[in-house]
Amino acid sequence: MMSFRSPNRLGLAAAAFIGLKLVNLALNLRMFPSLKPVAAQSTDLDGVALLIPMRNEIDRLPATLSGFLTSGATDITFLDDESTDDSAAAVGAASKSSKVSVRVIAGRPRPTGWAGKTWACAQLAESTQAELLVFCDADVLLAPGALRSVVTEMRRQRAQVFSVFPRQNVHGWSERILIPLINNTLLCYLPFPLLEAPVPAAATANGSILAFTARAYRQLDPFESVKDALVEDVSIARLTRAAGLRLGLALGGGLVQVRMFSSFGEMVSGLGRGISPLAGRHPILLALGWLAHLALYTLPPVLAARLPSWRLVAALGVAERLLVEAKTGSRDWTAALVPGLAPLVALPVVIQALRKTQTWKGRSYQ
Repeated sequence: MMSFRSPNRLGLAAAAFIGLKLVNLALNLRMFPSLKPVAAQSTDLDGVALLIPMRNEIDRLPATLSGFLTSGATDITFLDDESTDDSAAAVGAASKSSKVSVRVIAGRPRPTGWAGKTWACAQLAESTQAELLVFCDADVLLAPGALRSVVTEMRRQRAQVFSVFPRQNVHGWSERILIPLINNTLLCYLPFPLLEAPVPAAATANGSILAFTARAYRQLDPFESVKDALVEDVSIARLTRAAGLRLGLALGGGLVQVRMFSSFGEMVSGLGRGISPLAGRHPILLALGWLAHLALYTLPPVLAARLPSWRLVAALGVAERLLVEAKTGSRDWTAALVPGLAPLVALPVVIQALRKTQTWKGRSYQ
């Protein structure tokens, strides 16, 4: 029979685990870079190509298109990936009043064995001879000067492959609870100095903005190399590490933001697709991970009334979310006070990830 002391000891073990995460987080609060505004004259954007794949983005373009067209890039190319809406026409109409040359090219049919985004990005790379290729999702909001800040930070880190984790714009409780876990995972599990270590698990990237020097792109041929990957950004990061190239990361701060999903169903589908590679290889590990988060964040407030050690666990869980909100600049303090809701909201995502078929933007993947 379990003694009263046993649950308290488990609570202390849980507190120690979250405490280790907080140590990593404290390091990243100091060292993990966020994009900062830079003077226009300090960064030359000649030779920088801004490359935007789009598929059925007509609802997102009104918010994001202006940021692309006024980014300062002299080479701006959109690829219409067989959209069934008026995405290409919307870009064409807006670009007529733009002071820079904007191209809209029609994507070719997707070959067997390719994921949609990798095929679209590979075609975009074929369209330019630029010295720096910056791939940017169509749902990313670029503030004035954002592209200059991306290029400046990439050069400061001497990165050959560089990506940005945008600030997440969220609406509704499910998004406010769940979406911040993207940056939470980054900041709590990856100490920034480890990015230079030859450790495959320390290689990560975010496909919202993913930039390559032309030489690195030619060496890696990244989208061809990971053509069937549903999570191409992490695969490209590991490919970069394996090739011995320098990988760079930054948070978007107030300069790069994104609204990833427009509904709960879309969020479940998108996040489920994102973790489906883990579900396919290690479904038991995925289930255990969900149960661990349930024990670390959902149960402590319930147990805190009787067990003192679990009060500490609950407090540390809240502190973790508050510090992540502060670092990313999202500052959703209310949602940060209830981290225990995240595993509950994530259950449909875990179930979706375990399905053999994933659907995204009207395409199905095994």
